[in-house]
Amino acid sequence: MRLAEAFWPGPLTLVLPKALSCPVAELATAGLDTVAIRIPAHKVARDIIKAFGGAVVAPSANLSGHVSPTTAEHVNGDLAGRIDMIVDDGPVEVGVESTIVGCFSDPVLLRPGGLTRAEIERVLGHPLQSPPPDAEGDTQPIAPGMLASHYAPRTPVRLNASDVHVGEALLAFGPVKVGRRECASVEMNLSERGDLAEAAANLFGYLRTLDTRNADAIAVMPIPEDGLGEAINDRLRRAAVGR
Repeated sequence: MRLAEAFWPGPLTLVLPKALSCPVAELATAGLDTVAIRIPAHKVARDIIKAFGGAVVAPSANLSGHVSPTTAEHVNGDLAGRIDMIVDDGPVEVGVESTIVGCFSDPVLLRPGGLTRAEIERVLGHPLQSPPPDAEGDTQPIAPGMLASHYAPRTPVRLNASDVHVGEALLAFGPVKVGRRECASVEMNLSERGDLAEAAANLFGYLRTLDTRNADAIAVMPIPEDGLGEAINDRLRRAAVGR
């Protein structure tokens, strides 16, 4: 309740045990005994929910395992011919998906996201637990985005690059200090000023763009782990596993 009151509406998903009388269909909960709930901050999303008069159950608006969409064009690129309509109110603001917290005996950080660990722990008054080792990469994960390979472009991703190989695309961060930069076939910078919020907003769109440039690989410069950097690095590590 403290987390809901502090951060809803906003980029926080809470995974809660299902009550015995829970009417939500097993198809919507993947047969698990938990249900994930979020109240979005986006006005159009909330207007749709209000007009519908109930909870909306939906998957992500992209092909499973692919890079998440941040614009209507990304959704159309993945799902054209599979869906009836796209509601377009411009690009997303946060960029990375919601933070997911499992509310079990102790709150567990299941997926870092648009709400930082520090903000959550400040409200809780104690550290978040980490998921058990067998939870990540499970064939039936307990939360979205926990498969080892996820958010993956078709082009291989090389992390913590200190130099660029011939034929690679460069995904930079901050003032560019990387060896053999001239070897990059194309270069994009998540945030030239080193702002993690800007980098999070640009991450998926830039990965999708670089994925279309026929590079041998995408070389990614190191990203700090603090704040939103935890979520950014989580997505990049899963992208680097490949398909």
